[in-house]
Formats: sequence, structure tokens, C-alpha cells
Amino acid sequence: MAASADSLHPWAWWLWALGAAAAASLTTNPLTLLLLVLAVSAVVLLRRSDAPWARSLRAYFVLAGFVLGIRLTFAVLMGLPMGTHVLFSLPEIPLPEWAAGIRLGGDVTLEGLLFTLYDSLRLAAMLVCLGAANALANPRRALRSVPAALYEASVAIVIALSVAPQLVASGQRVMRARRLRGSNERGLRALPSVVIPVLADAVERSMALATSMEARGFGHSRRPGTGPLVLVVGAMASLTLGTYLVLGSPAAGLGTGCLAVGAVGAVAGLRASGKALTVSRYRPNVWSWQAWLVGVSGLVAAGCVLATSWGLAHPSTDPPEWPALAPLSLVAAALLAAPLLLTTREPA
Repeated sequence: MAASADSLHPWAWWLWALGAAAAASLTTNPLTLLLLVLAVSAVVLLRRSDAPWARSLRAYFVLAGFVLGIRLTFAVLMGLPMGTHVLFSLPEIPLPEWAAGIRLGGDVTLEGLLFTLYDSLRLAAMLVCLGAANALANPRRALRSVPAALYEASVAIVIALSVAPQLVASGQRVMRARRLRGSNERGLRALPSVVIPVLADAVERSMALATSMEARGFGHSRRPGTGPLVLVVGAMASLTLGTYLVLGSPAAGLGTGCLAVGAVGAVAGLRASGKALTVSRYRPNVWSWQAWLVGVSGLVAAGCVLATSWGLAHPSTDPPEWPALAPLSLVAAALLAAPLLLTTREPA
């Protein structure tokens, strides 16, 4: 039986989206990236709710296009020293000796543009995948599922997240009130008379939300002792040291041990801190079997892209070759579209 997309655990959507972003990060094949983006976009368009955050995917597409345009512009202006197929040449500006290795203008090659385009498409696809999580997962429900030890941070984030939707609603109310009063000011002249009331109204409503959350029991009766705090700080230090040893030192075995100790210590410290807090939970989120399947589908999709051969996942740009679509890429896209079968959209 399919579950409602809006009632699905929000962290299941995040797990699915992070798996999609991981799959996109593992390839520069434009055909694979296009399939992944189409699958993710189809799920968002067919399963999103009518909430304000559900319309955020368009903004992420705009951001992805901006990133793509900026990187291609820099590739044209500065060029990449690769390839022999010159598309066109720009006047080269001489630079001082201290800027050796950097150039402005010169030959723009096909190989350099393709390399930049493929790498930029990967980053753009990752942005769209993260935007899908923001469009599908209710942020307030997601923050209700954080550990009790992170209560204060989650309340602050809820209040901060409520500012953006309130700005939109406040702007609509202020503009409607100005029209009713017969104001004809437009453009920059109307900016002072609109911005200040909008900001004041949005902050006032966010503070009202904070007051109502406190009145409904979003609080705790006692604070944890110093023991859990010391444990969490020590765990963070162990994780930092382990990351440094794994990435920048040949002592990978010691680094892995530090990461394991830090992870265990962090979980134990958060649990100990959470037991010392009595935070109320209203309508706790339920992790259903549909949530498991949605989350796992994203992780398995990343595994499919990881298992793709290097030549298919990263088509050559020097010399240029037409990208080929791997069968595992089709499987990954199908897995990312699996939430369409596991969930339903609630009628408006």
C-alpha cells in the first residue's frame, strides 16, 4: 500500500536525495546526469505538497544554471591548457611574472570547454538533488526528529526557516494594503515603503511562532551535566584527527580507528545528553517500511553509479568522444523514480 508523500518521514526524503546527489557526484557523463535530474524532478513535480517550501526546486534550477554559466564564462576567459581543437581565440592580456600559470584570453579549445561543461553539470545535478529534498521534506517535521540534545539548535533553525515564507506572505499583504490605499509608487521609489513593513511583519510573526512553541511545551526541565559535554567534545576531536589522518597521512589504519572511536563517542554523548532532557514531542514521525524503501532506493542508485566502469561514468574529453549510456545508469534512474510507486500525493 502506498503512503502519502507528505506523511512520509522527512529524513527518508533526505536520505533519498543525498543518495541521488552522491550518484551525481560519481559521474561526469552528461547523459547519466540528465537521467538522474529527470528522475528526481519527476518525483518532486508529482509528489510535492502545496506548502511554501515545495516550490523551491525552480530556485535550485536557477542556481544550477548560474553556476554552469559562471564556470563556462571563466573557462572561456581564462581557458584550460588542454586539447588541440581550437574553437576561437580571444586577445590575450599579458600578466606580471607573479601571476605565472594564469592567463586571460587566448585560445579556447573544445577539450577545455567539454571538461568544464561535464564537471559543471555534475555540480548542477547535485544542487538539483539537494533542492529536491528541500521541496519534499517538511523542515519542521524533520527538525522534530533530531536528537533531544540538539533541541535548542533545532528550535532556532525552525524559527529561521519560518522567516522566508513569512517574507513572501508579508510582502503580498503589504502590496495589497498599498493598492487599497491608492498608492501609485513603483520601482525603487516604493522600496522604502515596502521593505520596512515587510521585515517588521515577518519578524513579528516569527517571534509569535517562537512564543507559541514555548507555550506548547517546546522546552526542557534540566540540563545535562559536564560528562556528556566532555564526551561529545572529545568525540569531535577524535573525528577531526581521524579525518586528517585518513586524508593527509599514511597512517590510514590509525585514522580509521579514530573515526570509529569518534563516531561511537558522539552517539553515546548525544544519547546521554538526550536522556537528561525532557523535551515534549507532538505527533512523532513514524519511520514506515515505505520510508525505508525510499531512502534505500537513493543509496542503491548511488551504488549502481559507483559500480559503473570508469570509461562509461567519465567519458573522455581529450580526445573528445561521444558519451555512452551505461545500463546501470538506467537502473539508477529507475531507482530514483521508485518513490512514484511507493507514495501518493494527497489531493488539494
